[in-house]
Amino acid sequence: MTLPIDLVLIRHGQSEGNLAKKLSKDGNNASVDILRDRHTARYRLTKKGRRQAQGTGIWLRNEFGDLKAIFDIFLVSEYIRAVETAGLLNIPHAQWTLDFNLRERVNGNSGTKTEEERRKALGEALKVLDAEPYFWAPPGAESYTELCERLRIPLAMLHRECESKRVLCVCHGEVMWGFRILLERLSQDQFKKLHISEKDFNRIHNGQVLHYTRRNPETGRMADHANWLRMVRPTEDPVWDSGWQEIARPFYSNKDLLKIARHVPLLVEK
Repeated sequence: MTLPIDLVLIRHGQSEGNLAKKLSKDGNNASVDILRDRHTARYRLTKKGRRQAQGTGIWLRNEFGDLKAIFDIFLVSEYIRAVETAGLLNIPHAQWTLDFNLRERVNGNSGTKTEEERRKALGEALKVLDAEPYFWAPPGAESYTELCERLRIPLAMLHRECESKRVLCVCHGEVMWGFRILLERLSQDQFKKLHISEKDFNRIHNGQVLHYTRRNPETGRMADHANWLRMVRPTEDPVWDSGWQEIARPFYSNKDLLKIARHVPLLVEK
């Protein structure tokens, strides 16, 4: 059993929550106040988010062809912003399965708050975020490690049932990071470097596509594992495309492990 031939992950378009957070960082908290009584699962897409979803759908049809069923399996998070995105992709012959395991990482006490309220509520906990983003979680929330444990459920299904298939999955930014951690075997240090990086290349934008494949992009030969990744932002002008990258999954010798350990200062020793 192995992964599908193609696994295409899409982040939903801009949501009400995304826009409210952006405006709050600029000092405008009106949208946050409007959304206080709405659970994050119920956020709709904004006008920009709908355009992103439609534009990504056009790109998918151009990329994979639209005269026949493009994908075999269609998965979508139950959160409304993902459901709306999936519908607006307008993929021919799509038959979607709602999967609650694909929901966004639970944010706990850092949910619908102004930027000032968020920093006040989290306080000292925020200091840990940049130090240990792999394990950090706001009070009452999920860490990335807990998110990854949840994502092993749909991944197990993909291994078990979808070996020779193409799969399309509409989900969320942090869920896509969870898939990256699992599929690329990112270590805590690798993830930390990506998480704190200020390079736009290392962000997952609304409407962004992550395409994993077992088919060698140069030779067409099939591998046993999803060894190649391409990242695309179809609705940017011009379209941003990382091109195909071969995934280098790490293995560690005894010396490698000790080198990793020595990077952490020893604070207590008798």
